[in-house]
Amino acid sequence: MEKKPNYRRTFFACSIGFVTQAIAANFVPLLFLVFNKTYGISLGVVALIPVIFYVTQLLTDLVASKVVDKIGYRVCVVTSQVVSAVGFAMLVFLPGLFPIPFIGILIAVLFYAVGSGLVEVLVSPILEACPFKNKNGMMGLLHSFYCWGAVAVIGLSTLFFFVFGLDNWRILALIWAAIPLLNAFNFAFCPMERLVEEGEGMRVSKLLRMPLFWLLVLLMICSGAAEAAMAQWASAFAESALGVSKTIGDLVGPCLFAAFMGISRVVYGNVSQKLDLTITMLICGILCVGCYLLASLANMPIFGLVGCAVCGISVGIMWPGTISLSSQKFPAGGTAMFAFLALAGDVGGTAGPALVGFVSGIAAGNLKIGLLCATIFPAVLVLGLLVLKITVKKNREKTKSE
Repeated sequence: MEKKPNYRRTFFACSIGFVTQAIAANFVPLLFLVFNKTYGISLGVVALIPVIFYVTQLLTDLVASKVVDKIGYRVCVVTSQVVSAVGFAMLVFLPGLFPIPFIGILIAVLFYAVGSGLVEVLVSPILEACPFKNKNGMMGLLHSFYCWGAVAVIGLSTLFFFVFGLDNWRILALIWAAIPLLNAFNFAFCPMERLVEEGEGMRVSKLLRMPLFWLLVLLMICSGAAEAAMAQWASAFAESALGVSKTIGDLVGPCLFAAFMGISRVVYGNVSQKLDLTITMLICGILCVGCYLLASLANMPIFGLVGCAVCGISVGIMWPGTISLSSQKFPAGGTAMFAFLALAGDVGGTAGPALVGFVSGIAAGNLKIGLLCATIFPAVLVLGLLVLKITVKKNREKTKSE
């Protein structure tokens, strides 16, 4: 008797893939002051690391849309884990091998950024291709692992530095490198199915000519921006609003935000079959608008912190929800669709925090004004979802009448 494929192993590998992405996005920013003191790199130069990381991830998304189907999912996703592990490990020794240490750091960042970009493009369609009954719920659960990964990276790294000291950061880098390296073996042997059969996927040119697809791209941009704007400024907001230390700010700000985001994805994953996805996203979008307004307009710091934390709940299903909606509307979208959605999410993830920083800078460092302007992203998301719902309803009525 032939043994049935264990798709739970595929889900586990995909989940650890998102944990790897969380390490890539959250570990090195904790070392900015370490790089400044150890290698004498100015904070202005160090601040280029997130820009380089996200630009590299964007370019990877774009290239992946053209090459993944030719090379194959398994080869590409195993590569994503290996290059991520190599990038984390490079942080340990590469800066010391160059006369300018920042060059070594930059090379390491490029490696794990490519790995992170590949994870973003590949993991969702790999899961979507698995024959799970409740795909919306499984997608939400899968994306929750990015949140738990972020909480673990920030929380455990902070604990490690407190117990063993910042000077031992290289040991921690190697520990984090071991996770994607081991997960490469999971991806090498777990069962994988094709999202669409060869030659049956929708052409990119056809996909890009469809207005509904561009509406979903807009939703993805807004989802990424609404999530990243609050996530990346949560620590600074907690420090400025509550007057706490950097360590407490990291734990209270981004950790609390990520934890609430993870909880919302887990809850949705368990009850999604009973809910309408578009309506649920609409409610979350309206809640997100309220959270941004509360964080930016509240006079009492505690209310501002509540707005920041609850925002994690509101953005929880936006990214995975948009992916699920896209899969429903374009089942033959294939790798190209997921790559463009990942690209759109990264564009939003870059634009959201940039807008907050730019506006806050103009307003003499007033972070609340920056966050108030970022309310535009969840507001546009709500409008986009309303347009989507009306469009789908009209198309359904048109089909019935024909």
